[in-house]
Amino acid sequence: MKLTKLLILLAAFGIFSACSDNPQTHQINPGGYTGENKAPHQNSPGHGSAGEKSGEHSAEGHSESSEGLKEVSRPQMIAEQMKSRGEQDNAAPSVKVVEPQNGATVSSSTVKVRLELGGDLKGYKPMKDMTSGMGNHIHVILDNQPYEAYYNLEQEFELRNVVDGEHTLRFFPSRPWHESYKNAGAFQMVKFTVKNGGGDPGRPATTNSNQMMSSAGTKPSSNVNPTASPEGKTMETSTAGAVDLAKPLLTYSRPKGEYKGAEAEAIMIDFWLSNARLVGDGGEYHVRYSVDGNEAKMIDKWQPVWLQGFAEGKHSVKVELIDKNGNLVDNGGYNSTTREITVAK
Repeated sequence: MKLTKLLILLAAFGIFSACSDNPQTHQINPGGYTGENKAPHQNSPGHGSAGEKSGEHSAEGHSESSEGLKEVSRPQMIAEQMKSRGEQDNAAPSVKVVEPQNGATVSSSTVKVRLELGGDLKGYKPMKDMTSGMGNHIHVILDNQPYEAYYNLEQEFELRNVVDGEHTLRFFPSRPWHESYKNAGAFQMVKFTVKNGGGDPGRPATTNSNQMMSSAGTKPSSNVNPTASPEGKTMETSTAGAVDLAKPLLTYSRPKGEYKGAEAEAIMIDFWLSNARLVGDGGEYHVRYSVDGNEAKMIDKWQPVWLQGFAEGKHSVKVELIDKNGNLVDNGGYNSTTREITVAK
């Protein structure tokens, strides 16, 4: 009898142990879906080739798929900066291009840039803080290359090694975190021509402060900072002659370059629109963006978009201006721009 009772007790203990070892009795979703994340996105028209799956590389050298990206609100650290800036973010700065003038011919590969700032500034002034390395600045864009920052309008700003041909320069004021001001008068664009300037097409254009206007695939010139980040820039052939200043124009601004640490938590897409109004603002145009060749998303109001969820590594970002029928609006090739960025968490 005692042996029988002992066997019954051992059997009951074994069943209890088996139930206790089942993790589902304690954790419904251990490390899994919590109800806040969306299910993996399935391939659909316009979402890459049929052979691309979630998690695969979308381009050579890129990190894992960026399909997990989601639009989020303005990061808290940016909101805190805005609180400390007083009325600056309600300013309406205007830019006047003094040099080069629209239609000018320059007989040198060095092109001097002079700007004047006006408008309702509310304390806004371009100036770099030497401690943080940040500050208000003007975005200066040669042709359709990534912009360079002009921090102090009282100091000279030059473009060097600008090759012969017709070029465009675009300007607009920016905040320290590179979000553009979008008021009337903020954006300016001029065309100019370099003739017999002696610029070397095999080398990148630079600024007098060694900012590189383009670099990837080129041999840096002697006045280029050899430690400068290439930022995925290429020596594109200028199509400035085909750009019409009176037609709808999208100017790509961000993202750009390398994102490290906290700044990689949410990355901003920002741009400038000329002669066009988006549907959410009462117009008939859309801005379309895609990351790493994945499904395109629409922006229907002219405001920054913040994306969260970038994996570490290189990513390509494409921003385009399209009409109400979904067709690319052509203007010298400037309305479809792709940049490569690097995320280093």
